[in-house]
Parts: sequence; structure tokens; C-alpha cells
Amino acid sequence: MKVILIKDVKGSGKVGDVLDVADGYARNYLLARGFAIEASAKNVNDLAGKKAAEQHRLDVQRTEAENSARALNGHTLTIKTKAGASGKLFGAITSATVAECIEKQFGEKIDKKKVVLGSDIKAYGDYSCEIKFAQGISAKMSVKVEPEE
Repeated sequence: MKVILIKDVKGSGKVGDVLDVADGYARNYLLARGFAIEASAKNVNDLAGKKAAEQHRLDVQRTEAENSARALNGHTLTIKTKAGASGKLFGAITSATVAECIEKQFGEKIDKKKVVLGSDIKAYGDYSCEIKFAQGISAKMSVKVEPEE
């Protein structure tokens, strides 16, 4: 019997796989527990449509990530903040701060989890950061921390 997996099944396959399994295994285990549906013509066409839609969504996300990376790569982000007399900042500049400043200065909305700093910035100066958009797509920026006037 041919079935389409709708949940991952250890030892059998992953979501979306079309399997040819024994009738008893299909009826008594896969179908009964909701791990699979019968591979009728309608269900196979629905699966093909879902895979095409998912691939299109991934392509659109990748294109947007490439455009954002191109827009940010090599630019300098300037952050003005207050510090004590010794030049030590009142609170560190974190990846969340960098993401917020990128949105303000460049208009690109970046998730703070995608910003990679060597460590939190705790003093004035020039630093580098990397923004990882997707697998293989990243942008390198320099971050300049200056005194607020």
C-alpha cells in the first residue's frame, strides 16, 4: 500500500515521503496513529502543490536575504552612546542594540539573533560584526561607537 507520511516516523521516513509499505503496517500503525494518509491521486497532487509552494517561499526568502546582505555589506554603522570618564560605556552594546540601529539607519529589519559580535561592546572604538541572513548569505559591517553629545 502506498502512503504519504504527514509526520516523521523513525526508521521509515520524513514528512512528505511517499512510501510503499505492507498493508497491515499501513492500516494498523501509520494510518491508525495519524502518521500517514493514503496516497490517492488527490493526496499526491496536494503534496506536490505544497512542496512547490514551500519551495517558492524559500526562494523568496533567499532573494530577500541576498538583497539585504547586498545593501548592508561593507557599510559602517555609527552608534552614539554615553560613557563614564574612563571611556567605559554605561551598559554594553549588544546584538539587539546593533539590530535596532541597523533598522534606524539603513531601514533593514534584522533579527537580533542574526547579528554576530565577537563580544559585547563596552568601550568607544571601531568594531566589526557579521550578519548571518541564511546559510551561505552574510554581510560584514563595521560598528563605530562614538560619544553622545
